[in-house]
Order: sequence, then structure tokens, then C-alpha cells
Amino acid sequence: MRFLVRDRILGIGDDYWIEDDRGNRVFLVDGKAMRLRDTFELKDARGRVLVDIRQKMFSLRDAMVIERGGEPLATVRRKRLSLLRNHYRVSLADGGTELDVSGRILDREFAVEHDGELLAAVSRRLLSLRDTYAVDVVREDADPALLIAVAVCVIHLAEKEREG
Repeated sequence: MRFLVRDRILGIGDDYWIEDDRGNRVFLVDGKAMRLRDTFELKDARGRVLVDIRQKMFSLRDAMVIERGGEPLATVRRKRLSLLRNHYRVSLADGGTELDVSGRILDREFAVEHDGELLAAVSRRLLSLRDTYAVDVVREDADPALLIAVAVCVIHLAEKEREG
């Protein structure tokens, strides 16, 4: 499953569509303006909220929380003690599952893995559309909304760190 994401997705207060590889609008990223913390909603094409993405308040390191139905689903933060600057850890709320995100985040060239198995690849390399990157979900049983939310989070955190 390939999803095309416009780089403008990270604008707080802006709404952007994510399309599938046939050009159909699949997800809407709704950036919430006028909030104390960075907040996004990922909605389906009918407007139903699939996941909420929020900056975690009162955290020693920048982190973002992904919620589904008001319940925590995952926490995304830069991995400590990593030689790679662009290495993030996603801790799922089940308490035992962690995803690794590594690569060139600011270049939109990175992978999301679980125990060394590729779940999704993010890339702009093969796209002719300007300011667009693809999220290729490679496992049939993976949750596309979660993986897109993870991509949004790590890009947002990397951009904030660069600006910081």
C-alpha cells in the first residue's frame, strides 16, 4: 500500500489530504491551530478521527503521543544513546512492542521496523511530485493509520529539533 503525503502536512492549523497510489483521498491530516501544544488528527475520507497525535507535555525529551479513541496507542521519541541522530523509538501502549525508525528523517528517507522486519518505508526518491513523499506500508497486516502517524511524528520532531 502506497500513500502520498505532501510535505506541507506539518503546518499546524492546516489540513492536508493523503492519497493512495491511484490518487484517491484516503486520509486527512487536520492540524489544530490555537493549541498550547502541537496537535493533529488523522481522519478517514468520511471525516472520522482514526488517531489523534499530540505533543507530550511535561517530558524531559520531546515526544509525541498517538491516541485512538482517547486511549494511548504509542509514544514517539528520539532514541537515546544512539550513534545515529535520526533514530527514533516508538513504544506501543501494549507495553512490550517497540518500533524502530531510522534513516535520513529530514530528507524523507527512512524506515519503520519491528524486530528488524520492515513495516513501512518512507521515501521521496522515486516521486516526480514536488514536496511529496511516499509511505509504503509493506506488511498486509500493518496498521496504515498508525504508520502514517509515526511518520508525521518523527518528521515533526526532527524539524523541531533542527529549528531548536
